[in-house]
Amino acid sequence: MKKRYALFLSLVAIFALSASAQLPGLPEIDQEAPLDKSVTISKEILAAAFGRISDEDIPTTRMLEGGEFNVNIRHIENVTMSTMRMLTHPDTIDVWVVQAGSGVLNIGGELVDGVLQGGEEQIVEVGDIIYIPAGLSHGIKEAELITWFNIRFPEHRN
Repeated sequence: MKKRYALFLSLVAIFALSASAQLPGLPEIDQEAPLDKSVTISKEILAAAFGRISDEDIPTTRMLEGGEFNVNIRHIENVTMSTMRMLTHPDTIDVWVVQAGSGVLNIGGELVDGVLQGGEEQIVEVGDIIYIPAGLSHGIKEAELITWFNIRFPEHRN
């Protein structure tokens, strides 16, 4: 458990400080997270991933797969009320680190017949870190473009 927590903290620090300049090509980065060593995803690999998701409009790029936890880059464009999605993860926590763009995040709301009801809204932008507890619905309600690291890990207190 301590090793996973240390890996999580290391990844947050790496991602929060990484550059996002564009580089050609995308190395293989979708990998299983090891349990016996740390993983460094270089700023060059991150830059290549950011360039590709933006150029090819890829909504999710999995950087590390850990079974109960994972590290993703999420990228969405042109989100409106009619195209938004609300998600709920009953057993996992999300930590978002916004890297590009901005948007209106709804936490705790519910889509009923295409109409968002309730919840709290906030504008999120580059540099913001958002903690979303397990079981709490969430979704970007409006955005021209937003890209964030999505670090997901299990909730063991439930």
